[in-house]
Amino acid sequence: MNRLSLAAAATALGLISACATHTAPMIDGQVVVMAAVETAPAGAAGDAADDPAFWLNPADASQSLILGTNKQEGLVVYTLDGTEKQRLPIGRINNVDIRQSADRAFDVAVASNDQVNAISVFFVDRTTGTVTHAGDLATQTVEPYGICQGRENGVDLAGVTYKDGLVQIWQLNVAAGALGADLVTTVQLGSQLEGCVFDETQGLLFVGEENRGLWKIAYRDSQPAPEIIDVIGGAAGLVADVEGVSIWRGKDGAGWIVVSAQTDNRFVVYDRKAPHTSMGSFSIAANEALGIDEVTHTDGLDVFSGALPQYPRGILMVQDDGNPQSGRDQNFKVVNWADVESALGLPVLKAE
Repeated sequence: MNRLSLAAAATALGLISACATHTAPMIDGQVVVMAAVETAPAGAAGDAADDPAFWLNPADASQSLILGTNKQEGLVVYTLDGTEKQRLPIGRINNVDIRQSADRAFDVAVASNDQVNAISVFFVDRTTGTVTHAGDLATQTVEPYGICQGRENGVDLAGVTYKDGLVQIWQLNVAAGALGADLVTTVQLGSQLEGCVFDETQGLLFVGEENRGLWKIAYRDSQPAPEIIDVIGGAAGLVADVEGVSIWRGKDGAGWIVVSAQTDNRFVVYDRKAPHTSMGSFSIAANEALGIDEVTHTDGLDVFSGALPQYPRGILMVQDDGNPQSGRDQNFKVVNWADVESALGLPVLKAE
């Protein structure tokens, strides 16, 4: 595995973008991009890596971090060039998400921990970037599967999804030295869920039902009524399993929802604003010049829409099922979001 510097990766990516090959199933209009960086393996044999989340270093963006789950062991922390920085073996965590806030000395990440049936809480020191396990909050339900985090008006939220179709919305107390959680509302969908993302600007929670499609839930409502956005088997190219869900966040609610269509190694992009029109789909081919294999069978993903060194439009981070064989050295790949914009012909929006 070759983990190059961001500068070298970006340069080589541009040089070979016209000649890459890709073996994943394709549909009409599907485009291809390549990863610029890959992380070290998440560790453990077989199915290990699952979901990434991005932490922006507020003082120096080049020192930002990628938090990735190893669902056999715990949390792995990487630098932006893919080097492992920290490993926190706290148990079988599946998904992870993070929200940042300048009004406190630490940022908060949450993970779904089915070993102890809880929301695992992590603090990220805003000065050093050190990640610590702050504790666990019981979900009162067996096997929390997916998780996403929100923060609005100084309140931390967690959305937890389950294999039986249950969605829980929790209000968290994550003050240093004191952890607590109150269950705010629940929503029942029909079958196994995992990926989700809060859109606080619109008051929506986007949720992937693995064998049905993509939903939105107005989570502030006292009795939310889920609305289906797209179903598997449609023209957009969404297929089972519907897995990772994230948002490239533009100003005033503009932006793009990115969804992993796992079986066909495909990513489908939708307009963040209703009626959530499909904007096209893409796959991630091998970057042969950098020795980075293609991305297959992606589970979790995350999008960051701020400017970073060599990535002025942000990045997409995705789990990769194998390097190169399935279940071998699973890791996370980093894609230049500008390449996705260019390949799909997306309007260039101002970031949130």
